[in-house]
Amino acid sequence: MPQHSHAHEGGGPPTGDEDPKGRPRRWGWNLIALAVLLVGLNVLVVSIIGDGGPKRIRVPYSPVFLTQVDAGNVESISSQGDTLQGQFRQPVTVSGEKSTTFATEVPAFANDNELARLLEEHHVVINAKAPAAGTPFLTTLLLSILPALLLIGVLVWFMRGSTAAARGVGGFGRSSARRVEGNALRVTFADVAGIDEAQAELTQIVSFLRDPDRYRRLGARIPHGVLLTGPPGTGKTLLARALAGEADAPFFSISASEFIEMYVGVGASRVRDLFKQAREAAPAIVFVDELDAIGRSRSSGGGYSGGHDEREQTLNQLLTELDGFDPTIGVIVLAATNRPEILDAALLRPGRFDRRIVLQPPDIAGRRKILAVHTRSVPLADDVDLDSLAAQTPGMAGADLANMINEAALLAATLDHERVTQDDLEASLEKLVLGSERRILLSPEERRRSAYHEAGHAIVGMLTPGADPVRKVTIIPRGMALGVTMSAPEADRFSYDRAYIEGAIRVALGGRVAEELVFDEVSTGAQSDLERVTELARSMVGQWGMSERIGPLVVTTEDGGRVPLMRGEVSEETARIVDEEMRRIVKESLDEVRDLLSEHRAMLDALAAELLERETLDREEIEAVMSGGPMPPNRHIIVPSYAEKRRDQKDKKKGSIFQPRPREVPSAG
Repeated sequence: MPQHSHAHEGGGPPTGDEDPKGRPRRWGWNLIALAVLLVGLNVLVVSIIGDGGPKRIRVPYSPVFLTQVDAGNVESISSQGDTLQGQFRQPVTVSGEKSTTFATEVPAFANDNELARLLEEHHVVINAKAPAAGTPFLTTLLLSILPALLLIGVLVWFMRGSTAAARGVGGFGRSSARRVEGNALRVTFADVAGIDEAQAELTQIVSFLRDPDRYRRLGARIPHGVLLTGPPGTGKTLLARALAGEADAPFFSISASEFIEMYVGVGASRVRDLFKQAREAAPAIVFVDELDAIGRSRSSGGGYSGGHDEREQTLNQLLTELDGFDPTIGVIVLAATNRPEILDAALLRPGRFDRRIVLQPPDIAGRRKILAVHTRSVPLADDVDLDSLAAQTPGMAGADLANMINEAALLAATLDHERVTQDDLEASLEKLVLGSERRILLSPEERRRSAYHEAGHAIVGMLTPGADPVRKVTIIPRGMALGVTMSAPEADRFSYDRAYIEGAIRVALGGRVAEELVFDEVSTGAQSDLERVTELARSMVGQWGMSERIGPLVVTTEDGGRVPLMRGEVSEETARIVDEEMRRIVKESLDEVRDLLSEHRAMLDALAAELLERETLDREEIEAVMSGGPMPPNRHIIVPSYAEKRRDQKDKKKGSIFQPRPREVPSAG
């Protein structure tokens, strides 16, 4: 069983937005540039078409225009037909508008001779313009051609700048796989640890790519395809990159979901294009991640017709390309998936994915090697014990361990450490397994109940033969829990006997029983414990054959339901017996835990009191309480929040009289 904890609860792939080099497109700046271009063109057209002259006010011919002429305020005029435009010597206001330039219309019945005499008497300069001969040629040309040019320019911009538009016009069938040259990959087998078996199988492929004649002389044919399977985080993608880096060959990487498009036939075209590129660059490696996106079994059905047909055609094309490989070309297909059980049988037959490599979470030796790889660039203190960390992390994959190292480095920087210490690493492990500490204010009664709850888990865990040893217990709220007891095996386990599982049930019941003994009632804090107890008891009876009344039969599914009809539906009588056996197992364990804690009530009280004092106890401290020996110093790290850290830094700069928040809880001894 993986590492587990008992919590006291308080209640019940690249897309079209990337350019060919993998960088995100800057859509915002492109749109802004287009808008500026359109505005500039508009201003240009207006400036060319418009007259560009000063603003003129339109005045009545009589009395305003004639009155201004009589007053000697008209300096000059020009005429074009019956339209007069001119300049006043002093500004004139008409209808709320004030200007020195004006325009007016001469009525047809006006006496032109009299107007000419009046203008001559007041010394008005008279200019004449030729009648308009029509719209200028440049204006006509712009008005007729510019809209069409503008529309064509916008279409060209969208076609070149938008990947989606490019695919819609003519790029549907092009593969979007990223090509990386082998010498550009800085990942090699030296960066991969903990999966020695998988690494050994891929070493043969590297040897073939480097020296194919060595194998061809003996008639050997390199596998067409290699399928990497395993849980998330076990290093499938990293291993594929390391293979390309070791072989020094072009590496084509793509996610299977990138083949699928809305239109039927696009995915198949992209598969053809990808393998065409790989053959041209041979020897090469093609890596298809999340193969189940297109490789799902065709007999499972489901899905809408269009999408289902597209996926099926893409899968058929992939099968054809794998069959059509020339073994002398040197193109190898690597694929990765977390769900190999749903893949189509045609993919897995020999001649396509000939070789299957299963990656599992590493054992303790593998975890030790992975920790060594990920700490190469991390300055470690002298007290760091990677062997101890490897023992405390059963079930963790490489990605989990890398995340733990990074969290420890972040914590060390927050605490102003020069190097990452063992305490930093263990604190980061607790954060990943148990959750972050929550600083909530609990009432004294809630803290006391939480202390007894966690003390009950710890006492039962320490006194139950074969149970996973308790490594740490805390009443500091973490995640959704008000307290946590963390247990982990001394070594990796791959099978579990009945005694071990019953011991796990007793440990899970320890918190609830402790509350019963001390407070004469139970709370909602045991919810997660009861869920674990129910899961273990149901699996013992319905899946593992550990009930004499049911016998060696599988009558429940992994999620606790009955066996489905395809495997034979169980009867109502069998279901009733399963329920009775589950209750019997839990009741027997509950009685044993009551007897155990009643017998060691003084030890329970002492451990709860120490938890109320220190809040967090490790295994050494728990053993000291149970034996009555002296207590070692408390090393629990209190991680300050970002706001507290900034406040402390400001106080130091200002010479504040306030002391920084202590990073260690004072020893109770």
